[in-house]
Amino acid sequence: MAGDELSQITAGQFETVPHLLATSEGLQIAFIIMTAGIIGIVAIYKRFSSWMASQRFYYERPHISKFLRSVMLPIIAIILIAAINVHVQTNVLAEDPGGQAGGAAAPDGALSAGETFAKILNTFTIIVVGYAASHIIPIILTKRDRTIDEKGDFDAWFEMRGFPDDDGDLFHKLYKWIPPKEAPEGMDAEEFDKLTGTEEGRVQLERFHTTKGNPIGMYEKRVKDPLEAWKKSERAKYAKYYASCTSGDNQSGMKLKPGMKLAEIYPIDLWREEKRLSGYERIVPGAHPPGYAAKKRHELPKSIKQLMPIGLFAATILGVLGWWGVDLFVVATATGGFSIGLGLALQETMKNYFAYLRIRKDNVLEEGDRIQLESGYNGYVHRITPLVTYVRDALNESVAVVPTSSLVESQIINYTKENQLVPATVKVGVSYLNDPRQVEAILTKVGRRAMREIVDPNGKHLVRQYQCPYLNQNKPSCGCDKNLHADVTQPVVRFQNFNDSSLDFALWVYVRNYGAQFKATTEMRIIMYEEFKRYDIRIPWPIRTIYQGDEKKEAEEIGALDEERSKVIDEYGEGTDKRDGGEE
Repeated sequence: MAGDELSQITAGQFETVPHLLATSEGLQIAFIIMTAGIIGIVAIYKRFSSWMASQRFYYERPHISKFLRSVMLPIIAIILIAAINVHVQTNVLAEDPGGQAGGAAAPDGALSAGETFAKILNTFTIIVVGYAASHIIPIILTKRDRTIDEKGDFDAWFEMRGFPDDDGDLFHKLYKWIPPKEAPEGMDAEEFDKLTGTEEGRVQLERFHTTKGNPIGMYEKRVKDPLEAWKKSERAKYAKYYASCTSGDNQSGMKLKPGMKLAEIYPIDLWREEKRLSGYERIVPGAHPPGYAAKKRHELPKSIKQLMPIGLFAATILGVLGWWGVDLFVVATATGGFSIGLGLALQETMKNYFAYLRIRKDNVLEEGDRIQLESGYNGYVHRITPLVTYVRDALNESVAVVPTSSLVESQIINYTKENQLVPATVKVGVSYLNDPRQVEAILTKVGRRAMREIVDPNGKHLVRQYQCPYLNQNKPSCGCDKNLHADVTQPVVRFQNFNDSSLDFALWVYVRNYGAQFKATTEMRIIMYEEFKRYDIRIPWPIRTIYQGDEKKEAEEIGALDEERSKVIDEYGEGTDKRDGGEE
């Protein structure tokens, strides 16, 4: 009998797991059943994961879905191991004639057969629990981060007084605006009283900002918990997005399938992130090719949460090895020596990689930033990788490929980072026969027109200003007056020089980013040409010649419009705000 044979062998003879299993047919059968069961569970788990990834629930509740997927395998495996352990202890090892569940008595310090096999089963249990913990903890931490991001989205929604894709005027369904008791800075009391007397006027007041960029009035809750009401609205938007993807009523014209390897449908977390990156504009279903989001993010470094499963599982394995008596000092020594050799061989690679992590962690650079390298190359950051960084010329004529570490070690100029004021400057020379004060006034008019009229394709002003001109038209601000904390006066006009054949002036306004200055300067030159032509402000030819013209006649011609130009001075001033003390 297997039990008789087992009782004849001392525990000291169980030097290896195979030796232990060889002593009993019952243990062999139990071990085979356990191994086959775990393999079967893993196979079923993969099928279950694939099935769940194709369900709507997985997209709408990704964290709960991942949690269920992570705990299902360990729970079933632990149940299987526990059942086999009970079977072995009660039906195999209990048959020992000595009446000891562990078989024959073991020498001092040694384990009996039962204790050894129980330790094997406990080892499997510990590994399974370690695997579960290594996956569940990152899910919990990620859920916490997503909750924080969601609260940040709500704050942005409140700041914007609603998102463009809201169903109706959701903001005012949740909040009621209460006007101030007194007229705000920059508005007289009579106009304030007139506006507060009508519904349209109160709407205009709600959108009003002071010269410091501050809104006026306060908001009162219409519902008990606006945050929860907003969350329901966002989930309803996502449900509509998902339905459009799966029904074929989307931009691709096809029924997009959930659970594809190259994802065609965004889970709700990714949907929120894409909205965040696009300024909370509506996400168009089927607007991008399969795998678009994954390809856009594949160069991002692994976060601590992503590396945590490997670290926790490795710690579990090391703990198990130590429990079985393996000398961890030897393991650490061998691993350390290998790591040192590998580190020396990959010194430059690791140097670039850690520079890459630093850039990402500290947000030193981001894709899309306009930078100038130490070599003088100027362009947009196209892609940052752990080895090299690609900087694309603004005119797409070339791409600079530089080691990522050089972006940390050398001096670079970032025209985008923390910079929301970029001057768009136009220099011009006018005739000596024109009055400089009149020229300053006309250039001021050009600048004021530029502030109002120069917009991007979405109708948003390129020029930064304290109060968006749309507010005077009872429209929402386009954002040109948001987050403007510097005290600047614009447009700025400066009489710069007496040149050989002209009086030199400069006009500049501050635009919202580096790239906006090029469109702004083009449009300013067009406006300047129109105004100069209207008021006969002459731009002299840059040539040297003997003057034989009738200066008196030319002065009379220019003087004919002197009264019109003087009116411009009265309306727009002389081009310099006396409050700024003439400082740049």
